[in-house]
Amino acid sequence: MLKKNDVMELKIEDMGVSGEGIGKFDGMTFFIKDALPGDRVLARVTKLKKNYGYARVEEILEASECRTSPLCPLHRRCGGCQIQAMDYGAQLAYKQKKVRENLIRIGGFSPELLDRVMLPIVGMENPYRYRNKAQFPVGRDKGGKLVAGFYASRTHQIIPVEDCVLGVEENHTVLERVLSYMEENGVSPYDETTGQGLVRHVLIRYGFTTKEIMVCLIVNGTTLPAQERLIEKLRGVEGMTSISVNRNTENTNVILGDVTETIWGQPYITDYIHLRACGTDAFPKTGDAIAYHISPQSFYQVNPVQTEKLYSLALDYAGLTGKETIWDLYCGIGTISLFLAQKAGKVYGVEIVPQAVMDARSNAELNGITNAEFFVGKAEEILPEFYERESRVAAREDMLHPDVIVVDPPRKGCDEKCLETMLKMQPERIVYVSCDSATLARDLRVLCDGGYEVRKVRAVDQFGQTVHVETVCLLTYGGT
Repeated sequence: MLKKNDVMELKIEDMGVSGEGIGKFDGMTFFIKDALPGDRVLARVTKLKKNYGYARVEEILEASECRTSPLCPLHRRCGGCQIQAMDYGAQLAYKQKKVRENLIRIGGFSPELLDRVMLPIVGMENPYRYRNKAQFPVGRDKGGKLVAGFYASRTHQIIPVEDCVLGVEENHTVLERVLSYMEENGVSPYDETTGQGLVRHVLIRYGFTTKEIMVCLIVNGTTLPAQERLIEKLRGVEGMTSISVNRNTENTNVILGDVTETIWGQPYITDYIHLRACGTDAFPKTGDAIAYHISPQSFYQVNPVQTEKLYSLALDYAGLTGKETIWDLYCGIGTISLFLAQKAGKVYGVEIVPQAVMDARSNAELNGITNAEFFVGKAEEILPEFYERESRVAAREDMLHPDVIVVDPPRKGCDEKCLETMLKMQPERIVYVSCDSATLARDLRVLCDGGYEVRKVRAVDQFGQTVHVETVCLLTYGGT
């Protein structure tokens, strides 16, 4: 009988939702880290359950046809890139399959329906150097050396990363200068175990269009010693636009605190998202673009090139003629809202983060958009409260019964109350943008049981080298 640390030989037959290879040994299913479909491996057992187990690759005896040489030597240790050893074409096929199988298994949608409504996944021209945001924890290694990087998979052990190949090259220069400042001025990193130390994370944002750079140090305190020396070092980085300090003194895994102070430059950087024409295989840029002010606490998609394609699909699915009323739920800093407002009569956005709503209003003003209005609060609270209040007085009919509702919720999906209110409002079209196809499938089932039909489904790869994938769906009411 197998036990922990035993080594076994097996063929990898499939891949799990977290990027682990799946194979069988003596009739028992194993999930094997760093293994790919088609690999024949020696694997060491790490954990055993009653009917399944976990293992890690010890040796690749026969490599899969989809295995490739990763650009990053740390990909197996770092928790960021689960499938960097997989050929990019195979990554896209895996993500398309993942969305489809979740819709079938969780949502209960038939394969025949998905054959009709599911379009090919939108891939990336270059699946590296695409991230416009990075958050680097700071600490010390076992030898006491100051380091910054990413957490190892399923741990809070920092893997020093000099140059993440998913991020922009400027990140490396910024990190070098921040660590140099800390060493020279005796600024300590935060220690999660003791709760002592000052610098917790370094947040870097980059504007792909403007080339502007933002650096924010998240600190366990109220002041940053010798901050003028930090400013002096960072000002020398080409494109530096904003330097700030965020205060987080809580014992928490949440990265950002509530208070951010700009210590040099502007409190934001500016970037643009361009509208793209949605062809079957090509997404050429059009002349239309929206400018956005992005602060340290703003939610802004990390892959700007693919975001243009994703939001252009959402706009296309909304089917606007210039007269429609739209609710945009979980609107962030107004990224989708302002796209929609160019083609709609009126857009109402809802977002829980007050700073994001301030940014959304500022972004509307920045672009001369006057037909977008934003509300602070949880979508699952704002929308039902509004519906109950306004339906009693029979006012604002356009808001009670909008033409389109667009939702782009967090990974947990839409709240049950939010879905119930959407069904009561009964818009002609719902455009659902999702970062988790499992909760997407669950929510689509609720909406379809309430009278909607799925018309289009398309995955968009926002996160090359990882298992994550975005999906945009169009639903219409009663088959209209």
